[in-house]
Amino acid sequence: MRVVGMVAWACIWLLLLQLAGASHVVYDENLEVEAAAAAVPPSIVDPLLRTGYHFQPRKNWINDPNAPLYYKGWYHIFYQYNPKGAVWGNIVWGHSVSRDLINWVALKPAIEPSIPSDKYGCWSGSATTLPDGTPAIMYTGVNRPDVNYQVQNIAYPRNKSDPLLREWVKPSHNPIIVPKAGVNATQFRDPTTAWRHADGGGHWRLLIGSLEGAARGVAYVYRSRDFKRWTRVRRPLHSAATGMWECPDFYPLSTAGRRMGVETSSSSAAAAGSRRRQANKYVLKNSLDLRRYDYYTIGTYDPAAERYVPDDPAGDERHLRYDYGNFYASKTFYDPAKRRRILWGWANESDTAADDVAKGWAGIQAIPRTVWLDPSGKQLLQWPIEEVEALRGKSVTLKNRVIKPGQHVEVTGIQTAQADVEVSFEVPSLAGAEALDDPALAGDAQRLCGARGAAVEGGVGPFGLWVLASANREERTAVFFRVFRPARGGGKPVVLMCTDPCKSSLDPNLYQPTFAGFVDTDISNGKISLRSLIDRSVVESFGAGGKTCILSRVYPSLAIGKNARLYVFNNGKADVKVSSLTAWEMKKPLMNGA
Repeated sequence: MRVVGMVAWACIWLLLLQLAGASHVVYDENLEVEAAAAAVPPSIVDPLLRTGYHFQPRKNWINDPNAPLYYKGWYHIFYQYNPKGAVWGNIVWGHSVSRDLINWVALKPAIEPSIPSDKYGCWSGSATTLPDGTPAIMYTGVNRPDVNYQVQNIAYPRNKSDPLLREWVKPSHNPIIVPKAGVNATQFRDPTTAWRHADGGGHWRLLIGSLEGAARGVAYVYRSRDFKRWTRVRRPLHSAATGMWECPDFYPLSTAGRRMGVETSSSSAAAAGSRRRQANKYVLKNSLDLRRYDYYTIGTYDPAAERYVPDDPAGDERHLRYDYGNFYASKTFYDPAKRRRILWGWANESDTAADDVAKGWAGIQAIPRTVWLDPSGKQLLQWPIEEVEALRGKSVTLKNRVIKPGQHVEVTGIQTAQADVEVSFEVPSLAGAEALDDPALAGDAQRLCGARGAAVEGGVGPFGLWVLASANREERTAVFFRVFRPARGGGKPVVLMCTDPCKSSLDPNLYQPTFAGFVDTDISNGKISLRSLIDRSVVESFGAGGKTCILSRVYPSLAIGKNARLYVFNNGKADVKVSSLTAWEMKKPLMNGA
């Protein structure tokens, strides 16, 4: 990472690891990969495919977002970073700071292997604000490479008066948590933000993700009074037969029906009591090491029993997800400046390791999202942070435009390779919706989208956007809705949201999966909305006001820069009206000196 001077700031003011794993599997950057990089198609290394306003360092590999926090007027994001190349390895904690979560300045790495308990790895972790306002970082270290033995460490700022937190020190009492009898030491990582609760006897708690037996993911609770000596609670906070739980996250949300976050590390009993009254729902999120996605449940937390119970007894099987696309190892934090909870998540590349070496970079972070509880209490809602709207530039608008079956309409007047699009659709009649009569597809949105993608004519839909499309549309990425009627009659219509990148590029060597999720919304009035953030090689979409979110990585070979086009399409048998559509060109922020 490059250090950018404060004067400059004031003036501006995959599938391979990609399938192998996020943080914890070493990939060999060998001569074969280097040789293969020489044969990468020119379009892949085109700098216009490097994202314009999503977070990434100037070069090299990144993965998990770590320990996001707000301190003395500055937002901080740390991240797993390889300073020596564009594949996983040599991991340190990269560190960047911002005033607005959009413009970022890179600092030197914050945490690097330097003590016996992290000699062979400084892996993911979280930040906690202590009672005196000091931030503390808890992270996983590896101290025995032969067996991948994982322990937990702590680091503090060297100078608490420095708002940029440029230097961190590791006290001599590290490691602070080690796996004892009965804990799988090779699957024991990613400590959460610690919290206190009025009913908890003054103890700090945190969670560590692990694996029991062959397939049971667990979140172990550790408690401490002094933040130095930690003891494991006898039973896990929660567990499920899902495989290893990486990067756990656990936090309260207000049930007041507002986009309000709730602080978790305040030490006063009064504040804790207020939290208990205002936020009686908790979210437990885990990243599934086997399936490579994040899922969450919503439930209740009993601090006396140290137990969490999902509201939905089948929640650990149904797998509500933050994002139904390329989104992993996520981490939230409470933003005291705007009293909101913000979600970060990593999006890997879906090209090859050789492509990444040729490009010189791999991995981005999704646009930070505000997350809050849906009024139903059954799921979360997410929306891009409001600050991203400051990047909006020239715009165009469509209103009350009817798209006939089989038609498409181009949105012209702006450049759309780097854009923000908000559209409201209205379907006059749902009578022609297809029956969702295949049991194998009815409960599996991704399989349903794969079987009935954007090119398959339907009754009501598919309708939506073609983004990053070439002039003759031989390249295009579809983001769309499709409406079904329940197979046995009765009940509300079933809404599928899908991103279909099967035609996104003429390059044959790309991983191009369809991504999909069902949208729990009432479309009986025929209305539904979509927002898509388009950024050169990423499409990040939010359906029905943030009920369903899908991020997809795409690498056009033709629809690059000024050659990228945007369309509204309808491949169903029913008319679809675009009640309103506004598309903005997006300006490029300061991004770590790039």
